[in-house]
Amino acid sequence: MGMRSARWVGALAAGVVLTACGGGGAAAPEGPPESLVLGLVPSAEVDQLVLDADQLAELLSAELGIPVEPVVSDSYAALVVAMQTGQADIGLFGPIALVQSVDQAGAVPILQSVRRDSPSYHTQWMTNDPAKYCTTPVVQATNPEGNTFNYCNGTDTATAGPVGEDAIGAIAEGDTVMFVDEGSASGYYYPATQIQEITGIDPLTGIDAQFAGGHPNSVLAVARGDVAVGVSFDDARNDVFEEDPEIGSKVTVFAWSPEIPNDGVSVRGELPEETRTAIADAMTAVIATPEGAAAFDAVYSIEGLVPADLDQLDVARQVAANFGG
Repeated sequence: MGMRSARWVGALAAGVVLTACGGGGAAAPEGPPESLVLGLVPSAEVDQLVLDADQLAELLSAELGIPVEPVVSDSYAALVVAMQTGQADIGLFGPIALVQSVDQAGAVPILQSVRRDSPSYHTQWMTNDPAKYCTTPVVQATNPEGNTFNYCNGTDTATAGPVGEDAIGAIAEGDTVMFVDEGSASGYYYPATQIQEITGIDPLTGIDAQFAGGHPNSVLAVARGDVAVGVSFDDARNDVFEEDPEIGSKVTVFAWSPEIPNDGVSVRGELPEETRTAIADAMTAVIATPEGAAAFDAVYSIEGLVPADLDQLDVARQVAANFGG
């Protein structure tokens, strides 16, 4: 179908003059597109994401009947700009970036991800220093994926966040915390908000905030001892279990954030309504097939897709607003 292999664009849209449209608000609808660009952001190793994105784009292209080109951006912020400038037609975003794509680029949210039979999730706080951050004994438990990991402060039996928040109070002024991405809900906005609310420390100036660039990278940073505390989605340890089979004992989860609406999909507002509907229908149809389920799982561990819940996304919007987003 003339589709090119996924491109890794180190700073997609970062240096583009914004001439396509202003911040927020969709322009007049276009005609039906002859091709589409699917934008993604790394949550794991970039080269593998490029390969996985190729497979997903091929399946979507076959379902839609037009070429779909996958492009991997270096950050959620760059992907929002790509949506704003017409460089990307479909974006797979974390919840904060999803609402930013709506508010800043005039995009339309169409779908939300389902994992573990839930449309919501939470940040997990991780440490290699349980003596400091665990107020209960460390226990080992087997998670829904069948892997045995370390937990404390009730995170082994909880079903929803927040959990163990008092332990976050052990973070002191000047401590290093490994976050994921400045546009990530579970990897930055929610845990940074928790630091501010629980410790009174300004997360912008009061701690040494580091960014791993991907959730598995944050897990590995804690496992290696690069930092004592890191955050990720629950449970990103699954994604590095094969790389480091001892991850379960090296990294202890000691707290959870409040529940966060899952990541989702938005499309350019300039696309005709029938095209937006066709994209949503195509993604839903693809994930219902064995090949499609494997492709969505490989890209972002997505197990299902449901229509976007605008009320849930308003929660994420409020967190971003409270944090200055």
